[in-house]
Amino acid sequence: MSKAKKEEEAVFLRQKITLLRAFSLLIGSMVGSGIFISPKGVLKNSGNLGVSLIVWFACGILSLFGALCYAELGTRISKSGGHYIYVLETLGPLPSFLYLWAEYFAIKPANSAVISLAFGRYILEPFFAPCGAPLPAVKLVSLLGYYTVLILNCWSVSWTARLQIVLTVFKLLALALIIIPGMMLLAQGHTENFQDAFNSQSLVLDKLPLAFYAGMFAYSGWFQTSFVREELVRPERNNPLAVIVSVLTVMVGYMLTNVSYYTVLTVEDVLASQAVAVSFAQKAFQSLISVIPFLVALSCIGTMNGGILTFSRTLFVASREGQWPPLFSMIHIRRHTPLPAVMLMFPLVTAMVCVGDIDQLLNFFSFSRWLFIGLATLGLIIHRYRHPELPRPFKVPLFIPVSFTIICLFAVGMSFYSDPMYVSIGCTIVLSGFPIYFLVVSRPIPDCCRTTFHYLTFKLQVLLEVVRQEIRTY
Repeated sequence: MSKAKKEEEAVFLRQKITLLRAFSLLIGSMVGSGIFISPKGVLKNSGNLGVSLIVWFACGILSLFGALCYAELGTRISKSGGHYIYVLETLGPLPSFLYLWAEYFAIKPANSAVISLAFGRYILEPFFAPCGAPLPAVKLVSLLGYYTVLILNCWSVSWTARLQIVLTVFKLLALALIIIPGMMLLAQGHTENFQDAFNSQSLVLDKLPLAFYAGMFAYSGWFQTSFVREELVRPERNNPLAVIVSVLTVMVGYMLTNVSYYTVLTVEDVLASQAVAVSFAQKAFQSLISVIPFLVALSCIGTMNGGILTFSRTLFVASREGQWPPLFSMIHIRRHTPLPAVMLMFPLVTAMVCVGDIDQLLNFFSFSRWLFIGLATLGLIIHRYRHPELPRPFKVPLFIPVSFTIICLFAVGMSFYSDPMYVSIGCTIVLSGFPIYFLVVSRPIPDCCRTTFHYLTFKLQVLLEVVRQEIRTY
C-alpha cells in the first residue's frame, strides 16, 4: 500500500484548522450570547453605567492578558486540551483531574445551558413580543438547537469549522447592526442617558466580582484554540496571532456595542429587559426587531458549536492521559471525530437546561472556571522557573501572568462573599473530586472489575464504530 493511501486511511485528528478557521473559532466563541445577555448582569452588579463600562474595558484587558499567557503555553506545550493539559503539565495530575471533574459536572454543562437558553429566548422573543416567551417553549427550542450542533460535531470536523466561519460573519453583522445605529444617534447628540453615569448612590462594590464574572463570560472564548492545539496548522505562528487579533477585535466591538446600548436604552430599560438586543431594536429601529434576534440566535449557535468542538477535545486528551475512561480517546473510523467525547455532554446539558436559570447558572460555573484558569497561568510562571532550557518562540513579560493570576484568584475569593450559595455549590463539586481521584484514578482497576470494564468498552467501541487514534508527531 502506498504511503499516501496509508496516510488517508490512518485514524487520527487531522490538522484542518487554518489561521482563518482559528480566527472564526475564537471570534465565533467570544461573540455569542454574552454580549447580548451580560450587559444586564454587569450593570446590576456594578451599580451604575460608568462603572459598568469600566468593567467591560477591564474584562477586555484581562482577557487579552489571559490570551497572551495561553499563547505562550501553547508554544511550550504541544498537546490539545486547553486548561486541562496546561494544569496537568505544569501543576500535576491531581489539580488537572479536579479541573476535569469540575469542568464535566459543573463548568461546561452550565455554560452550554446558559448559551442554549439564550438561543431559545432570542429565537422565540419576536413571536411573543411584547410579552415574554413561555419558559417551557424556550427550554424546548434551546435543547433542539443544542442537539443540532451536537450532531454536526459528531458528523464532521471540516463542516463544523466551515459552519463556524459562516456564523462568525453573522455575529459580526449582528454587532454592526447595533453599533452603527447607536453611533449615529450618539453623533446626533443623544447623550442624555450618560448624564450622572457615575452615580455613587447606586454603587455596589461587594457585587463587583459578579460583574466581573458576567463581563468575562462575554469574552470567555479567548482560550478556545488551546483545546485544539494538535489540529492547528502552523500552531507556533497561528495560535499567538489568532488570539491577539481576535481579542483586540472583540474588545473594540464590545465597547462600541455597550455605548450603543446605553445611547438608546436607559439604565432602567437594561435592568428590566430579558433580551437587551431586542429592547434596543424596539427603541432604535422598528425594522430591526425581527432581524437582530435572529442574528443573536445564530451567534449563540456559533458559541455552542465552538464549545462542543473544544470541550470534546478535553475529554479526548484526558482519556489519552489515563484520567478518563479509554473509550473517550477513540476516533470514529470514517468521520475522524472524537464521537464518544462529543456525545458525553448530552445528558448533563439536557438536565441543566431543564432545571436551570441563566443568572444562577452563570454564577454557578464561573467560580470553578476562573479558579482553574488562574491556576493554569500560575502554572506558566512555575513552568518557566522549572524549565528555563525549553525553546520559547513566543514569550510574554512576567507581569502579565502574575497580574492575571492575582486578579483571577482574588475575584474567585471575593465571590464567596458576593454569592455564597452558588459559589459554595461550585466549590463542593471541585472538592468532591478528591476522593474520586484517590479511590479510582490514582490506583489501578481491581482484577475483579478489569475484565468487565474492558468488555463494556469493547462493546461500546463496536457500537459506536470508534478506534484508538494513531499517534502522530508534527
